[in-house]
Amino acid sequence: MHPVPPRSSPSNIATGKRVHPSDADALHHSCTADADQQPALYTVWKRSSMGFQGTDGFSVYDAAGALAFRVDNYSRRRKLFAGELLLMDGHGAPLLALRPQILSMRDQWNCYRASEEAGDKSSSRRQHLFSMRKCSLVKRNDEAEVHMSGCTTSSDHDAQAPSFRVQGSFWRRCCKIRKGNGEEVARITRKKAGAVSETVTLGEDVFSLTIMPNVDRTMIMAFVVILDRICQRPYKPLICSS
Repeated sequence: MHPVPPRSSPSNIATGKRVHPSDADALHHSCTADADQQPALYTVWKRSSMGFQGTDGFSVYDAAGALAFRVDNYSRRRKLFAGELLLMDGHGAPLLALRPQILSMRDQWNCYRASEEAGDKSSSRRQHLFSMRKCSLVKRNDEAEVHMSGCTTSSDHDAQAPSFRVQGSFWRRCCKIRKGNGEEVARITRKKAGAVSETVTLGEDVFSLTIMPNVDRTMIMAFVVILDRICQRPYKPLICSS
């Protein structure tokens, strides 16, 4: 009895060419590289993923609908005295620790690499990554500046140009984050839903975040969390009906 020869797939018969495993791997890596060169789109929901009433956090979803980042804050105290905020990935693993600078005239916040040890909140044991504060003490706007690690005091910040700037209005969900040289690295816009013909702009608690390629997405998300702490809500006059 003669052995039965292996059956060829219709695609191989039509093309007369076999796909080598290394060629398939190269194609996969090529598609991944193309995806990395596209801007990353996120939907930011100003609410803790835990969903408890009164929580003040963030739930951030990627373009596929998966939970990418989260911030769970259960403090009801004022933002300045709420203490440390922990930025986590979608699975709850700690990424960055954000802490307000005590007695800061410009509402400065400092970012540290999150400690792997539970309960360790000592700043001296953590790697300082950047500081973020308002651009101006006088003007009441949403513009802010970021100084990367190396400048931790106000005098250092005043003597050195910022590494990043936030231009526009964060609370109106219309702002851009730029490098010191002016290059745009991320933008925040109002979230829109529905068909093209019937587009609905959602409320301020849900907005879109676009991060450009080759930009640290975790760092940009940390900027967004701090902006929520230091920026003022736009004044809305109370309208009374007679």
